[in-house]
Amino acid sequence: MSSTATPETRRTALDALHRSLGATMTDFAGWDMPLRYGSERDEHLAVRTKAGLFDLSHMGEITVTGPQAAQLLNYALVGNIASVGLGRARYTMICRADGGILDDLIVYRLADTEYMVVANASNAQVVLDALTERAAGFDAVVRDDRDAYALLAVQGPESPGILKSLTDADLDGLKYYAGLPGTVAGVPALIARTGYTGEDGFELFVSPGDAEKLWLALTEAGAQVGLIPCGLSCRDTLRLEAGMPLYGHELTTSLTPFDAGLGRVVKFEKDGDFVGRGALEAAAERAASQPPRVLVGLVAEGRRVPRAGYPVVADGQVIGEVTSGAPSPTLGKPIAMAYVDAAHSAPGTTGVGVDIRGSHEPYEVVALPFYKREK
Repeated sequence: MSSTATPETRRTALDALHRSLGATMTDFAGWDMPLRYGSERDEHLAVRTKAGLFDLSHMGEITVTGPQAAQLLNYALVGNIASVGLGRARYTMICRADGGILDDLIVYRLADTEYMVVANASNAQVVLDALTERAAGFDAVVRDDRDAYALLAVQGPESPGILKSLTDADLDGLKYYAGLPGTVAGVPALIARTGYTGEDGFELFVSPGDAEKLWLALTEAGAQVGLIPCGLSCRDTLRLEAGMPLYGHELTTSLTPFDAGLGRVVKFEKDGDFVGRGALEAAAERAASQPPRVLVGLVAEGRRVPRAGYPVVADGQVIGEVTSGAPSPTLGKPIAMAYVDAAHSAPGTTGVGVDIRGSHEPYEVVALPFYKREK
């Protein structure tokens, strides 16, 4: 067991449990988090074929309440939050005035005038500060609820059966990107059908004091079907195979949602102004007429693994840059996501390589995602 924690590093409510399981711990966005418990490959394949259990308590929960909560969120975020139904969730983004992405988010509508915004751990304070600033003039309250929740995720094809054995909530009626209050193993929880792995699964928001009881109950309930604890390392390879962007890699303040190929999250048709509207309208026009670099998938022909920042090349020229790369346990080959010039972005484009320490390794351009589960 190793750790890079400092005295200022935050620990989740499950910290002692992770250590008792022999987890390799690492600093992530100021939190001491489990990187892996054993084999990263075994953890990855467990989620793809059975089930994995994750501690995601480092994520940042921000509650927005009040008569104008929806109007505030419509102004502060690029999505149409006012149209989110009760008990539903929406993937969206918060942008700067110049259109640059501050973070990608999930927003849950918990009640008529109550919403929960879930930010990435590395950006939670930035998002909280931006929402607080943008709330001026709205009859709404922005509350930092990061200490009010622990977050556990059960992901994989066996996850519905595992959870059903511990709750009487209507999981069959719970759609993707929806949430409902319920009780799991006697623990009050917000049960959300969301995840970051490309598999079916659930994220469970609970009180930190209930986190260990719930973890142990899920572990016991899943033992017969192969559920194992999973760390952040396999979470990264799972999301990469599923073509899901990671903030700081595929998403940054230097990119707009249109640059990232996610312009669909920007809802110009919603009522009223919103932060970044003018810049994003210009970005949409540029993307339609002369697209900038396009986010693509790359599959290695050899065995060398590309890493973020490596140049993508063709005909001796740099045509792009790798944003994420790793060995793919599912495909059995190294894979990467990269922004490349539009001329080299079509699936099947030949002659593309990645410069790995001076050697131009051949790669095939493919459409994202690399992996899509069967329904």
